[in-house]
Amino acid sequence: MTTRSPHTVNEVMTSTVVAVGLDAQFKEIVSVMRQWQVSAVPVIEGEGKVVGVVSEADLLPKEELRDTAPMMIEQQRRLADYAKAGALSARELMSSPAITVPATATLPMAAHLMARHRIKRLPVVDETGTLKGIVSRGDLLKIFLRRDDELADEIRHDVIDRLFPVSRRSIHVEVSKGAVTLTGTVRDPALVPVAARLTQAVEGVVDVNCLLTSPITGPAGAASAAPEEAGTAR
Repeated sequence: MTTRSPHTVNEVMTSTVVAVGLDAQFKEIVSVMRQWQVSAVPVIEGEGKVVGVVSEADLLPKEELRDTAPMMIEQQRRLADYAKAGALSARELMSSPAITVPATATLPMAAHLMARHRIKRLPVVDETGTLKGIVSRGDLLKIFLRRDDELADEIRHDVIDRLFPVSRRSIHVEVSKGAVTLTGTVRDPALVPVAARLTQAVEGVVDVNCLLTSPITGPAGAASAAPEEAGTAR
């Protein structure tokens, strides 16, 4: 059985993306950002290979440092900012190499890159580094808009049916606003935390309340349940 999660960047990215060339001038870049209402643009060369990114942070030093007469020590401390304050083209302004993400990357991978580099969006590229789209923080959150019935169906088929081929008919999956509740009786108690973990890993799940139980016998309350048949998730 094919597992439908995890989803990839290709499924949530914006395919229509504005970019500038290496020779794009300062005023042109500002105009493009304003027109498209974005805070950063990829810089491309040739047939669309991403070589850098110009963000608002790269442009602001020109205004911030316009009338300053800093001491030499201040110039040394902010050498990159002073260089960008005098830059005129994307070639001089861009941050390079660009932090990009492949279209085949999972959403957690993209989120990790954004968090690690403290950026709001990533150019999406193919195996040759050619620009294919852009993915933002907002795009990554789209996955939480999945319908409850869609989530329940995926959990039923990709978690419950695989983990509990014998007990699956006694297990109920309820989803409300992305929060999942699992109830019912299973034969193997060791698989209960596995079910909770795999359910939480389904893209779009907000929370998991795992109430699965198993038959308990014996003087010490030890579980004496027969293991589930073949089909346990790997």
